[in-house]
Formats: sequence, C-alpha cells, structure tokens
Amino acid sequence: MSEAVSIPKTLNEDALKRPGMSGIDMVNPIPDPYSIPLAEINPINPRLFAEHKHWGFFERLRKEDPVHFNQTEIAGRYWSLTRYADIKAVDTNHQQFSSAHGITLGFPVGTPLLEGALNIQMFIAMDQPKHDVQRLTVAPIVAPMSLKRMESLIRSRVCDILDSLPVGESFNWVDLVSIELTTQMLATLFDFPFEERRKLTRWSDVATAVPGTGLIDTEEQRRAELLECLQYFTRLWEERKKNPGQDLVSMLAHGENTKNMAPFEFLGNLILLIVGGNDTTRNSISGGVLALNQFPSEYDKLRNDVSLIPNMVAEIIRWQTPLAYMRRTANTDCVVGGKEIKAGDQLLMWYVSGNRDREVFERPDDLVIDRHNARSHLSFGFGIHRCMGNRLAEMQLRVLWEEIMQRFSRVEVVGEPERTFSSFVKGYTKLPVVLHRK
Repeated sequence: MSEAVSIPKTLNEDALKRPGMSGIDMVNPIPDPYSIPLAEINPINPRLFAEHKHWGFFERLRKEDPVHFNQTEIAGRYWSLTRYADIKAVDTNHQQFSSAHGITLGFPVGTPLLEGALNIQMFIAMDQPKHDVQRLTVAPIVAPMSLKRMESLIRSRVCDILDSLPVGESFNWVDLVSIELTTQMLATLFDFPFEERRKLTRWSDVATAVPGTGLIDTEEQRRAELLECLQYFTRLWEERKKNPGQDLVSMLAHGENTKNMAPFEFLGNLILLIVGGNDTTRNSISGGVLALNQFPSEYDKLRNDVSLIPNMVAEIIRWQTPLAYMRRTANTDCVVGGKEIKAGDQLLMWYVSGNRDREVFERPDDLVIDRHNARSHLSFGFGIHRCMGNRLAEMQLRVLWEEIMQRFSRVEVVGEPERTFSSFVKGYTKLPVVLHRK
C-alpha cells in the first residue's frame, strides 16, 4: 500500500495533444524524441506511457535539460525533474516544497477548473503538522507486528489464487492475479465485505482515470461513482463507531485527529488508501512477470537461487516504478538544478526517470535481480511522505514469488501487454501469460 495518490482534478489539455509537441494530434505516430525542439517536449502526455514511448523523452531530458520547464493555461507553470539527485533533494525538503497544493499536475486542490470535480483532501496532500497526525492514525496497520500477523493470511490467499489458475492455457495475469491479490488484501485492511471487494478495484481505477479513454466518460461520472464510494464507506464508518475493529475504517472513526473529518476529507483519505493499496502493488506484480520474461537470464538466475527474491522485489519496484511522478509546489523562489524556480511553481518529480539514471544505477534499463543498490530506488519516495505501506507491498510481492517458484518453472508472457492510459499510474490492464508447471 503506497501513500501516493490524489484524484486528478485538472487535466493538462496540452497533454492530450501531440506527444511532446503542440498542435492537436492523437492519431499520428509519436515522434522521435530527438526530432523535435527541446522546449516542446512535454512528458506529462499519458499517450507516451500507454504506448510505451516515454523512455526516449526522459533520456533526452536527463542529458540535455534535467529541470525542464512547461507552462499551459489549464495547469500553470511546472518543471519536470528527471535526474535522481534533483528528485531526492526536492522530495526530502518538505519545508521548501509543499504537498498541500496537490500531488498531481494542476492548480491547487479545490480549484474549480473542471465542472463536477470533487474538492477532496487527503493527508498525502497536506503539510505538517496535520499530515503527521492523520498518517499516524492509520500507520499501526502496517507496523511490524501487524505485518507479521498478516503474512500467513497473505500466503494462504496467494496459494489459493495460484492453485486456481489454469495451467497450459492463456489468461490475463493482471485480472486473475495482480488485481485479485491486492483487492483481497484491501478488503482485509478495510474489513470490507469480501464478496463485494471488486468495488474497491473499480473505485481505485475511477479515481485516477483520464475521462474519455474507456474507463469513465466524464468528470461527472467520476464524481458520481466516488460519491457512491463515500456513501458506502460512511455506512461502514457508522457501524465501526459502534463496533470498532482493527481495520482502517475503525482507526479513522476513532482516531483523535480523524474522527471529526469532513465527508470529502474522509473520501480523500479513503481514495489515498484504496489507490495506494491497489494500483502500486498490482502493477509491480504484473511488471515483475513482464521483466523476467524480457530478461530471461535473470529468470534463470532466480530459478538457481530463490534466496534472491527479497532483493529482486526491490529491483522489480525500481524497474516498474508503479507511480511515474509526484508533484510538489515551491513555497518561495529557489534554485533547483541551476534553474530559477518561482514561488508557486509546480515541480514534477519523475520517479520513473530517476530510477533509470545512469549516474546511480548501472545498466538502468535492465532488470538485475541481484543489483547491489536496488533498494535505493525512488518508487516509494523519501522524507515525511515516504510510502507508508512499502513493507506491506514488498511482503506481498515476496510471498507471491516464493509461492510461484514452488509451483511453476515459468510464467510465460505470450502477448503484448496493454498499458494504462495515464502519466501518473504506470501500469497494465492486460498481460497474457501461460503457466508451466515444474
């Protein structure tokens, strides 16, 4: 579970123009990143990620303009940070760079730029001290003793899922494994009705989807479905106020700093926890299978030494980078990477680019399951906003791969993956695989 998401209330319209360029064009091929003027590169375009064409643009920016400026009428001024050192410097300096104005590109949270947008609040998009007290309210659920108790349950569910899969025939790994495992875990964390757990998946997807790209049609539809989420969880809240348990809803309902939250603040924290627990882990589960198929020598290395699994998990999270970026806002005029940043400017910390920085990671584009510094990845963030559930995510991945290696000689990818249309959630909607028993 990752403390790392907000509902995108603004959509940079230029991001839906020709990738990296100006001029409306959603049909023609994405240009070569070195064929266009540097100033016209705009990496926020979700089409770059859906078509897996973003790498060249980030490579050029790291080389030629690692703190890169863009400005649009709908999203304002923003800088793309693409090198590891600059990203970490900003991420660890919460005094200078605020989260309270939003963590995805756009004007501050609550600015009514899109009709039907929800004015929500969540602790990831707060500064101290409010951030700290709300985070501490729910942090016990991923404390070491809690994780230790959960491991046997996770292993049992992993075994049930893996043993139910068809062997020797193609199926969608994203749906039957990645989504199912993470959604079952979410249902446990919320003590959510297990038979209705796919509602959590739907609300997670709706929260981050770009309207008009298949998942939702309009911002109004997003609002309606997330209000349904709020209504559902409000019923759970009232129940847990009377009969509390050890779940997240009970913790929020009885926490001294959260029990009087306004409805949209409750919704915001719900979406944060739902998306964090769903999108990030599920896309690392899918990304790991894809990566091992793309680097078969690493799969051989794993088969020869399963003790590499814990380090491999960190390397998979680096290689996949399930959340592509996180935003901060400059509190005052300052300098980052030699560029003069104005107070109020947005800074997009492109974790996906920093995790491929050759100054930090040797052969950064390769999966190397015994990489010595795999745990130095940026995917969980740094500082006060570092992913709260990082250990839970790692444990789910570790247990999954331990059980996979007990059963299957290979999880074979047999078709091209379909990727999420998003520049924020870097993930998959389909990954066709065939299982081969040991």
